[in-house]
Amino acid sequence: MWEGIVSLLPNLVFAIILLIATWIVARFATKIADRLTARTKMRPSLRELVDTLVRIAIWTVGLMIALTILLPDLTPGSLIAGLGVGTVAIGFAFQDIFENFLAGILIMVREKMRIGDYISCEGIEGKVEQILLRETHIRKLSNELTIVPNSILFKNPVEILTDHDSRRHEVVVGVSYDTDLEEARDVIRTAVESSDATDREKPVDIFACEFNSSSVDFRLRWWSGSAQRDMHDSRDQVIRSVKRALDDANIEIPFPYVTHTFKEAVPMASQAD
Repeated sequence: MWEGIVSLLPNLVFAIILLIATWIVARFATKIADRLTARTKMRPSLRELVDTLVRIAIWTVGLMIALTILLPDLTPGSLIAGLGVGTVAIGFAFQDIFENFLAGILIMVREKMRIGDYISCEGIEGKVEQILLRETHIRKLSNELTIVPNSILFKNPVEILTDHDSRRHEVVVGVSYDTDLEEARDVIRTAVESSDATDREKPVDIFACEFNSSSVDFRLRWWSGSAQRDMHDSRDQVIRSVKRALDDANIEIPFPYVTHTFKEAVPMASQAD
């Protein structure tokens, strides 16, 4: 027994040395791959995917060679066959992990949803901070970090709010029923178009959209930056500009009115009472 263990010591030492060499080679190969991809226009998520695949490939070859050295009776063919059977068994045992892994690869490969985009998916909303092979880190505006499995982002609709530099925003404003609607439309249009927060190269839309309980409502639509900060700044400036313009034109933005109707005459108390 001891003789068998002693006979394996040289192979064990050699296998350990090979694993150390594999670790060194994997580090250098990853750095080289990172430098090569840095010279291209490849997205950061794809660069990280290339680095990971290079590291996995080198470690797979290194481990296979180490096993054949440690166990001389183990041939590369039997090792590959066993690896195939083991992969199927591991795949069933860790189905969710491999699902997220494959989803991460597909997310990195596709062009849409880049690091820095602001997205919304299944009630999760925030800025994409990092895309890993198994999970994606999304930072909320309130600074909390949400770790989302990649399978959720791959299988469900994802709304990318910053896919372009600009997007359309809208707000509803109401005017009283005794207002000249054409005049109100002109006053609102001038106020929106004069705001610094709107993209003046794109049209401003103003539609009378509803007879509300106390007002006739206009729907205002304009273009501005796609970032969340741009959206808040733009809405703030447009709302303040419209309110100021309507006040200057003596056009009322009405409070909710309540009208009481009585079927019978209501007796009024006399002053003597």
